[in-house]
Amino acid sequence: MMASASVADVLFYHLTESKLEDALPPLLEKSVERGWRVAVQTCDAERRDALDAHLWTYREESFLPHGTEDGASPERQPVLLTTVTDNMNQASVRFMVDGAEPPADLPYDRVVFVFDGYDTEQLERARAQWKRLKGEGHSLTYWQQTPEGRWEKKA
Repeated sequence: MMASASVADVLFYHLTESKLEDALPPLLEKSVERGWRVAVQTCDAERRDALDAHLWTYREESFLPHGTEDGASPERQPVLLTTVTDNMNQASVRFMVDGAEPPADLPYDRVVFVFDGYDTEQLERARAQWKRLKGEGHSLTYWQQTPEGRWEKKA
């Protein structure tokens, strides 16, 4: 097995105080503000489409440009919601949500696993990914929500 040319920074975001629908939009907004192209990988089309609808309406005054791999011009989307491991929009950041399995190779600057701390299956998958990616030499950081819903980096 060949090692990837670059080693991605890998972040694990442990949801304990909010749902993905509340936590993901601000993370995506921050990524877009920084000029990053983003892919958000879900486990299935139904979940992808639900997140797609949510991102249009999560806050009245917000506009987060995004699309899905089934939509028009997926390669041009600054935020692409997808169920596949392909990097259709040449993203530099990839979010893995709901326990989605990442691509074998991680040709990204940053890979972000967002997982529900109250979902045993997602928690176990996140632990397995942590162990695998640490073994591959990636730089890993772990973030947990405070009771106020803010993100705190843990040692």
